[in-house]
Amino acid sequence: MAGARAWILNQLDAERSRWMLWLPVALGLGIAIYFELPSEPALWLGPVLAAVALALVFFAPAGSLARAVAIGLVAAAVGFGLIAWRTASVAAPTLSRPLFNVNVEGRIADIQRLPEGVRVVLEAVRLKGSGVPPPEMTPVRLRVSLSKGAPPLHVGDRILVLANISPPAGPAAPGAFDFQRVAWYQQLGAVGYALAPAAVIEPGKPDGFVRAIDALRADVVDRIMKALPGPEGGVVAALLAGEQTAVDKDVTQAMRDSGLAHILSISGLHIVFVVALVMGLVRHGIALIPPLALRIDAKKIAAVLALMVALFYTALAGAPVPAQRACAMAGFALLAILLDRTALSLRLIAWSAVIVLAIAPDSLTGASFQMSFAAVVALIAAWEAAAGWRRRLHERADRARYRWLWRLGAAIAASLATTLIASIATGAFAAYHFNRLSLLGVVANLFGVPLTGFWIMPWGLLAMLLMPLGLERFALVPMGWGVDWLNAIAKYVGNWPDAATLVPSMPGASLWLITVGGLWFCLWRHRWRFAGLPVVVAGLLLGPPPAPDLLMSDDGRVLGLRDEKGVVHVASSRVDRFVADTWARRSGQEGAKRWLASADEEAAGLGCRTGLCRWRKGPWRIALVSDDRRLAEACADADIVLATVDAQGRCRGPRLVIDRRDAWREGAQALWLDEQGVRRETANARRGDRPWVPGSPSRQAVPVKAPGI
Repeated sequence: MAGARAWILNQLDAERSRWMLWLPVALGLGIAIYFELPSEPALWLGPVLAAVALALVFFAPAGSLARAVAIGLVAAAVGFGLIAWRTASVAAPTLSRPLFNVNVEGRIADIQRLPEGVRVVLEAVRLKGSGVPPPEMTPVRLRVSLSKGAPPLHVGDRILVLANISPPAGPAAPGAFDFQRVAWYQQLGAVGYALAPAAVIEPGKPDGFVRAIDALRADVVDRIMKALPGPEGGVVAALLAGEQTAVDKDVTQAMRDSGLAHILSISGLHIVFVVALVMGLVRHGIALIPPLALRIDAKKIAAVLALMVALFYTALAGAPVPAQRACAMAGFALLAILLDRTALSLRLIAWSAVIVLAIAPDSLTGASFQMSFAAVVALIAAWEAAAGWRRRLHERADRARYRWLWRLGAAIAASLATTLIASIATGAFAAYHFNRLSLLGVVANLFGVPLTGFWIMPWGLLAMLLMPLGLERFALVPMGWGVDWLNAIAKYVGNWPDAATLVPSMPGASLWLITVGGLWFCLWRHRWRFAGLPVVVAGLLLGPPPAPDLLMSDDGRVLGLRDEKGVVHVASSRVDRFVADTWARRSGQEGAKRWLASADEEAAGLGCRTGLCRWRKGPWRIALVSDDRRLAEACADADIVLATVDAQGRCRGPRLVIDRRDAWREGAQALWLDEQGVRRETANARRGDRPWVPGSPSRQAVPVKAPGI
């Protein structure tokens, strides 16, 4: 035991230069622990823990492992306190129930282009109509999808629209994506859709830097869509302005299946292209003027201008998490150039992660943060590990007769290697969040990435430079040609057999193990790093948890069942495509359709008929009711009744009755049936006592700010 302890301490001492890389990991650990808690912690807990850990830092010997661990505890406590403070600071009223045919008035804070229309985010909201909440309980922000025929809209305009609105939807099933939590941190208190064209009642100008950037983004997207009205216009809007909602759904699906979806999200790839283009143009431009080139450092001047362009590009894109990370990394890399330091290292990534988590600690749980940092950490770790191999390759290329051929081969090999490494690093996270794995991404990226870098993005940069002159069309049209080729690659590869596969939902423990094992493998340098690989494998081998046999949506309007073959079906009169797709995807299948009983089942009296579905599993007789008139019949001989109508107090025979009011109160429902009994889980119980969970004590305790504050 003493020998093992000594060996571990020796390994840690040998990795002393890498200790700092675990600082953002500790910060993220504190944030992750906050989200894992079953109830909302007190706001004072984070600062108290940080103070205790800080005291340990002062008592620990300087330069010792004990002090490093204490600093990590400080970072974890700071992360815990940051996210708790942010959760409390963004508290805002949320609509308590759906409202129909209400007049919604508000100032446009953001405009999101959709393939079929426009979606706007409104602030300074006023509601008029039957049942609307008082002003102090009116949502701070509200998102509405507008119908066609709306007038030209600009950020800052005040509009009036007749709409149906409702609270943000909860998870479609216990453990599924939690839009209510996302909406909480965006202060989005309601969502809805217009019943008639919106009217601009007060044209306005955006106030402040953020609103000015939002207005500029909307103008850029509008110009792009006018120049390129087809599917390519949506992709260009995503590449230049971060407007992913404008991308056609079929194109988005093809990009996901082919492994090219990362191109649609402004991240390191795009920031690198822009920085490289600006630096190349500036340095070569200065070199064309010999007297100027001899008097100034063209490389550093180019670095300063490239940093300014990267900051502007990130702001224009709305500063999504991958762009924040990429911009922070680009900033550190360009600063290193100015200081004559190494521009590419894991330290740079670590400080970028610290900045992103300090600004938006809630981003840690998002797929965007996890996948973007997983890819770049793996790529830089591989770059560092391959230093000797790269040096030998360059030496051999310099001695080769056909040097250009060696360099071309090296470029192709590097493209394949980076795609493969990034795909492996992000694959598990894609499976966890989206239940989808792209198996042929290497092929698509081998052609798609060079096309984006050498054709699409240069024309995009030129289009942005020409926009102030109104001449952007001359660059957008050739850029659209490149996007057409990119879409063709995505569709061609995406249509190959087994280009992508669906996988069942992974347990949360898998994500923890994969993350810890992957970080251990990438952040350390010596051989003990390989101990992280068995941890990753263990996370992958945990397997999905058992799928539920019965399901009810959070609004109590959609019912589902899983047949003896494990296939999920909808067993209610109403079908909600999003809910059905979520249920099916979490079981690793493509879409859920209405249940059609087999001939044997129909002979046994099972199946669906006008608002009533009868099903049987083992000893359990189940009735799924969608018609109030069939409720009494269902309750007469069923053991379990799931009803989209009010059934409590009216259905006394069954052992278990769950109706829509249970779903309204407890969220989506899931039931597991076996010979011994029934296990029931609800979305709200799974999430715990948190402010974004409707009906929770923490939600009830959220203070309501007075109007205007």
